[in-house]
Parts: sequence; C-alpha cells; structure tokens
Amino acid sequence: MTLRKWFHLFWTTLLLGMIVSIGIGLILQFSDKEFSVMGLSAVGFNVFNMLLGGATISVLSQMGFFAYLIVRFIAAGIIKSKTVWDLLQLTIVIVVLIDLVYLRMTNFEGNDSVLSYSILPLIILIISLGVAYWKVKMTNKNAFIPTLFFMCAVSVLEAVPALKLDNAASSLFMLAPLLVCNAWQILILHKILDNKKS
Repeated sequence: MTLRKWFHLFWTTLLLGMIVSIGIGLILQFSDKEFSVMGLSAVGFNVFNMLLGGATISVLSQMGFFAYLIVRFIAAGIIKSKTVWDLLQLTIVIVVLIDLVYLRMTNFEGNDSVLSYSILPLIILIISLGVAYWKVKMTNKNAFIPTLFFMCAVSVLEAVPALKLDNAASSLFMLAPLLVCNAWQILILHKILDNKKS
C-alpha cells in the first residue's frame, strides 16, 4: 500500500463518517427532543458538533480496521490452518452477539424483554451478512468470514462507548457512521491493494 492510496482511504472514510453523522444527527435532532443539546435554535452549532463527532468516529473506525489487519496478519502466522482460523472467527462473532444481548440486559436491568435487547445485534448481523455477501461478489468466497468477523466483532468493540448507555439515539448516532465506515474500508481494500478477483 502506497502513501497515496492510504491518503485516499483515510480522506474518503473521514468524509463518509462526517456525512453519515450529519444525516443521522439531523434526523435525531428533529425527531428526538432529548438528543438536541441547545434546541433547534442552535442547529448550526449542533451540525458542527455532528461533523466533529463523525470525524472522530471515522478515525476510530480506521484505527479498528488497521488493528484488525495487524491481528489477522499475526494470527495467520500463528494459526496455520485456515479452517481453524475461520471457526475461531465465527465463534468470536457468535460470542460477541450473544454478549451484546446478555450484558446490556443485565447492566441496564430494565423491564425490557430479551427480544428488545436482541434487535440491535440482529440489525448488526444482517448488515454484516449483507456486506460480507457483497465482498464475496467483489472478490472471492474466502472473504466471507473475515468480512463478517470485522463487521460484527470489530464494529461492536469500537462502539462500546455508545453501547454502555441505554440510549437508542446515542447507539444509532455512533453505530451508523461506524458501520458505514467499516463497510467502506473492507469493501475497498482489495481495490487499494490491487487484488484481482479469483
């Protein structure tokens, strides 16, 4: 990867994060009165904050992406069997999604049912499966499990600050740009590295 390609990845991801954050932030501001900091009179101020928030989330997404690539490289050197590595990734995905339900349910101790706490992990799983399927169409079938792992496990790990709050608006404001940025990076990676579809 050249410096020029890395700059392209960095700036496009940053721009995507800011655009999605402003879009989600404005929707939340006009639909959820508790989300707004200073009311509708300070929309310009809030948009600036949304822009900064989106930039921060996109940088967090990029740090998670490069951390994942390093861990994947190290794991490929330690675990020689691709089947074992794939099974390990699938196991981690399942554990992360179950923990997302269980830990939120026990930490918030509301009157909500298990089903209401299962909605967020289910949405993340559906989006991750869609991105993984798209990645397979763009590259090859070997990309499915790593993409699913990155989109599920790494995205949830990156979103922990928002997931600690029992607030749907906060979770949505962080997860939407995070998932878009993660999807963008994983989908464009083969083009940046000039890997041909096989």
